[in-house]
Amino acid sequence: MSIVETIAAAVKPWNVLYSHSKFVEGSVQFVHVGSLLLGGGFAVAMDRAVLRARTADADVRRYLLRDIAAVHRPVVAALAMMVVSGAALMLADVETFLVSPVYWSKMALFVLLLANGYLVTRTERSLAADPSPSNPLWGRFTAGAVASLTLWLATTLAGVVLTNS
Repeated sequence: MSIVETIAAAVKPWNVLYSHSKFVEGSVQFVHVGSLLLGGGFAVAMDRAVLRARTADADVRRYLLRDIAAVHRPVVAALAMMVVSGAALMLADVETFLVSPVYWSKMALFVLLLANGYLVTRTERSLAADPSPSNPLWGRFTAGAVASLTLWLATTLAGVVLTNS
C-alpha cells in the first residue's frame, strides 16, 4: 500500500462525510474562499497603499506603517483559516491532490507568500524606527509589496486551476 493510499484510508470517514454532505462541503469551501477574500483583500489593500506611498513624506509613511501593523492580526487569522480549510479540502480527496503537480505548485506559492510576508513584516518594523523617505529599506518594502501582490494572485490562480483540473 502506497503512502497516498494509507493516508486516504486513514481519512476515509472525512472523505465520506465531505462527499455526502453539501452543507459540510459548502462550509469548508466558504471558509477557504472567505478567508482568502478577507486576508488577501487586506493584504492587497496594504500593498497598494505601500506602492502609493513611494513619493509620500515621512508623516504619511509613519501613518501607513501604523495602519499596516494594525492589519497583521486579521491577515494572520485569515491565513490560519486558509490552512485549516485547505487541509480539510485536501483530505477530502487525498488521492487527487497529493499526486497533482498543480497542488504542489500552489503549496510552493503559498510558502513563498508566507516567507515574503515574514520579510515584509521585518522590514516594516525596521522602517517604523526611521520612516524617512531617505531610508533605503523603502525600496525593499516596495519590492515586498509587489511580490505580495504577485504571490496572492498566483496562488489564487493556482487554486482556480486546481479546482478545475
